[in-house]
Amino acid sequence: MKKLLIVFSIVILAACSDQKTESMKSGADSTASTTAMADVTYPYPVNYSSKFEMADPKYAQTILTLWKDWDNGDLSAHKDMFADSVEMHFADGSTMHSLRDSIVAGAQGVRNMFTSAVSSVDAVMSVKSTDKNEEWALVWGKEIDKDKNGKVDSFYLQETWRFNKDGKTDLLYQFRQAIQPVKK
Repeated sequence: MKKLLIVFSIVILAACSDQKTESMKSGADSTASTTAMADVTYPYPVNYSSKFEMADPKYAQTILTLWKDWDNGDLSAHKDMFADSVEMHFADGSTMHSLRDSIVAGAQGVRNMFTSAVSSVDAVMSVKSTDKNEEWALVWGKEIDKDKNGKVDSFYLQETWRFNKDGKTDLLYQFRQAIQPVKK
């Protein structure tokens, strides 16, 4: 009986080994299947053709550092993380396109209207657009602000940040949704 179990185990292991080898061989073809998946026809023109891959997490870390500076009320702490020229598109429809120092000063003026800002992060990732060779960081989260009159404003945020060749952020797209209080 023991011999039968040993023989049976060897047969199972050999079969698993063959499947693993086949899986590894087909893994070499995964690039081809990924490319085939990307070659779909969309009903709209896509500017970035949906060719993204995961990128260095340092870009996501940079954005969360900037978020922490916002919460701490000191946007100059890491102003060197911004490129010399920065473009920002905010959720309220306003935009800023200026030199780093002007962007930081303008944002600091907005931040100074609040006595506190508390952020939480639901998800963050770094991605690379392979067709445009651009690095991006995406963050989803929540922010709770308290103004100088004690009014509290809560909202969900989604921000998309682009980085230049020097690893500095140069573009922001921001979207937000107000969190309505739950009625009891």
